[in-house]
Amino acid sequence: MATTDIIGRNSVDWTAISDALDAEGWAVLPRLLDPSQCRELAGLYDAEDRFRSHIVMARHGFGRGEYKYFSYPLPGVVADLRSSLYPHLAPITNRWNKTMGIDVRFPDQHAEFLRRCHQAGQPRPTPLLLKYGPGDYNCLHQDLYGDHVFPLQVAVLLSEPSEDFTGGEFVMTEQRPRMQTRPMVVPLRRGDAVVFAVRNRPVMGTRGSYRVNLRHGVSKLLTGRRYTAGVIFHDAT
Repeated sequence: MATTDIIGRNSVDWTAISDALDAEGWAVLPRLLDPSQCRELAGLYDAEDRFRSHIVMARHGFGRGEYKYFSYPLPGVVADLRSSLYPHLAPITNRWNKTMGIDVRFPDQHAEFLRRCHQAGQPRPTPLLLKYGPGDYNCLHQDLYGDHVFPLQVAVLLSEPSEDFTGGEFVMTEQRPRMQTRPMVVPLRRGDAVVFAVRNRPVMGTRGSYRVNLRHGVSKLLTGRRYTAGVIFHDAT
């Protein structure tokens, strides 16, 4: 099933998604992939010819666990997620940048934005698969990869909580100026996706809008195995 069919079938309320992103910096797209798609995508992890890079987190101080970056051509469902979600997210990012006084604007279609990345020396694909086992976790971080950064990204949970694993919550933090850090835990089931701010977002205060900084990660896995697909819209240097 094509991703565009899934979006149509679920009748995504993009106004509600936009409102949630404005309010929290994240929003859930429920049942974006069905169980068979989740199994198929997670099953690619051992297909070495589909990936350009393999990262063991502990070697770099990123946490524990591992992940692999896909090579081009991307698997069909991953390519579809990129191209079909991007047009709905670009208007939100353009509005955010205008509010934050950032001059960068993003084109309507993902292919045009990728051309911008590649012309600037960011040609390497960034979508990835992550695998966690007992005791694994992902430190709070931001996925930047170069000067050209699309302000939103998507993570799709491919495993079922309580059945395939326990622990391993998707977590975010938000740092507001002169305030303590706000923690957030995003509830996800298998096939759900979370769209979230990569680096910062605008917040309206009593004296106008200001910029807050966000990071994301995964808490310690207690039991089982957890797979996630990361859909990042900018490519890497």
